[in-house]
Amino acid sequence: MNNIEINFGEYHITTDKSKMDLVAIHDFLSKHSGWSDNIPFEKVKTSIDNSLNIGLFHFDKQIGFARVISDFSTIAYLGDIYILDSYRGQGLSKKLMDFVMNHPKLQGLRRWILLTSTADWLYEKYGFVKVPKPEIYMELFDPDVYKN
Repeated sequence: MNNIEINFGEYHITTDKSKMDLVAIHDFLSKHSGWSDNIPFEKVKTSIDNSLNIGLFHFDKQIGFARVISDFSTIAYLGDIYILDSYRGQGLSKKLMDFVMNHPKLQGLRRWILLTSTADWLYEKYGFVKVPKPEIYMELFDPDVYKN
């Protein structure tokens, strides 16, 4: 898959895996996210190796990230999306979401999945809604998997 990159002011967004700062991503996910506390570095690396990754950078510093798991035909899962606290409130989350939702390989999908306990207001702007029929959804979830 070809890499896509956009530049705006002092910022740029890219899908180039070689530009992802794995140490910075791991630091945020393992210590600051709340959804993947204590995730081992190797788990983060493997997830990045097997996903479409979108990095947001201020000059050369990674300040945001999003990861998409997809078959690029029918379904996509959006996860691990964040903007560092010190960069929030500047419209960067909207720029990152615009990039994700307009990615050419993610058009015409039947279903997008997103799990979030924060920023509902942001995702609702992109058409995400609470699960309308929760009785048909199932999951196998181990919130302590990284503690073992």
